[in-house]
Parts: sequence; structure tokens; C-alpha cells
Amino acid sequence: MNKAFVKESEGDDDDLEFGLPPIPPGTKNYMTPAGYQRMKDELLRLIDVDRPEVVRIVSWAASNGDRSENGDYIYGKRRLREIDRRIRFLTKRLDLAEVVDPSVHHGRDQVFFGATVTYQNLAGEEHTVTIVGIDELDPLHGKISWISPVARALTKAHEGETVTFMTPAGLDELEILLVGYPEPRP
Repeated sequence: MNKAFVKESEGDDDDLEFGLPPIPPGTKNYMTPAGYQRMKDELLRLIDVDRPEVVRIVSWAASNGDRSENGDYIYGKRRLREIDRRIRFLTKRLDLAEVVDPSVHHGRDQVFFGATVTYQNLAGEEHTVTIVGIDELDPLHGKISWISPVARALTKAHEGETVTFMTPAGLDELEILLVGYPEPRP
């Protein structure tokens, strides 16, 4: 069958393709203002810079004749599909986003979305994490999703409290040592 008549995916698998978990049904796509801005900047860069450049290259490559063995054309078309898929994904996630400013909780000792929490587990190991949206997830830099088991256990607890949650190794206890939020912007 000719590729011109093959329907591409509608982007249903975009979440998994970009390494992010899908948004659980019935929940909101909470994001911090900084996370929302980063995604919006990426979307605008793809639309205004990257895509037009690839379109220019593909047009140039197409004008060179035989497209079946034209590497610039083939690679360019593939890159264009990748960019379009990412644009669809970012547009969908930004449309569903509910921006939550964690600075409204500045000075409080209770854990909510956007909190930076330092805790100690039963093994005596201290960890500092910031509870962020699914799209802002970066565990190597201490940013955990608000739907993660640790974040769910910590949410609504106060500084000085101990919470328990189930891990693959069994029950663990986390003692909340410090809760912080960014300062409100003037």
C-alpha cells in the first residue's frame, strides 16, 4: 500500500513516547508556573524556529529530484513528523494544564503541591524533593510527580510529622524535617 494512504497515529501514544506517564483519568494536569513556561517556550520554538527550518530543508531536498534515495529528504520528512508529534503533545498537555503557584503557601509548614520537602527514611537517609507536575518530573534533580507514592504520602502532612507508605520492600516511614515554598513574586 502506498504510504500516502496510511493514517498516522492521532497521538494517543504520545505520552508514552515522550517518556511521561499519561494523565490519570479524572485528574488535572497540575503544573508550576515555571514548568508551564518551559513547555510553552519549547512549543513556540518548535513552531517558530525548528519546524520552518526543517520545512525549508525538505523543500530544497525535494527540488533535487529522486526522493527515494535522497537522504536529506527522507531524514527531513522523518524529523518533520517528530516535530509535529511533539507539537501535538505539548499543545494537548498545555491545554489540560492547571497552573498552581506554590508561593501562595510560602511560610507554611504543611506539604502541598510545589513544596520542597526534606525528609528522613527509616534507614536514616535524608532526601530533598520538590513536588511538581507530571510534565516537570525529574527524579535525578529531586523533582517528583504529585501522583508518585512518596508525594502522595507527604501531601497534607506537617513538618515534624512521620508518614508511612508502601514500597516494593515493604512499609517505610518518612520523617518530615523541613517544608519550604518559593517566595511570592512582587
